[in-house]
Amino acid sequence: SRMQERKLKIVTGVVISNSGDKSIKIAIDFKVRHPKYGKYVKRRTKLGVHDEHNQAGAGDVVEVAECRPYSKTKSWRLVKVVERAVQQREA
Repeated sequence: SRMQERKLKIVTGVVISNSGDKSIKIAIDFKVRHPKYGKYVKRRTKLGVHDEHNQAGAGDVVEVAECRPYSKTKSWRLVKVVERAVQQREA
């Protein structure tokens, strides 16, 4: 069978929400140059991500890959948790 060799699109972002079951929302921050004024402006993209084992928590840095649509808003899946968020201890 002819299998197409497809490079997976993988991006890194920070988890901003993990309220749903098996779902997280991540933010990818980047800077883009303004076309007219040349100033670099901060931009943010939010992605819905499928997290099968509920392993990512809010504030974690994660790696996600593009995949088939899991739902209307989710077409990315969690690859790995790169860095855990620092837990705040209550005094």
